[in-house]
Amino acid sequence: MSEQESFAKKLDVTMDSQKSSGKVYRLSDVAEHNAADDLWIAIHNKVYDVTKFQEEHPGGVEVLLEHAGTEGTYAFEDVGHSLDARDLLAQYYIGDLHEDDRSEKAVTTNAPDESQGMSMGVIMGVGAVIVAAVSIFFLNKA
Repeated sequence: MSEQESFAKKLDVTMDSQKSSGKVYRLSDVAEHNAADDLWIAIHNKVYDVTKFQEEHPGGVEVLLEHAGTEGTYAFEDVGHSLDARDLLAQYYIGDLHEDDRSEKAVTTNAPDESQGMSMGVIMGVGAVIVAAVSIFFLNKA
């Protein structure tokens, strides 16, 4: 498990620890609930009935309607919802997505990989040395 995955699991941003209602829905079931008066969305393999949340949604009703009846994990994570928003979502939970319709969990943190940070630092350092050397070379020629 990568550091990003363990960090996400520790914060429970994928809502894995949410107790199961025992109900299981197919994506085809979710797709039937795609209207303003009956709006379901699947996020992180959980199904939510957000019909009553529309007017309260800070992003507006339109974004919920755009993803009504769909698997909306990517859209949910792309916005960068806070932990408070994730907690709020829990009250609209109605069941789990059927295992045949489940998607892989999205990594939801932007914590840098240590090896990536180290190599970027080395590249920046080498670049600075080259710029300094070229500058000194041209300054001494003038």
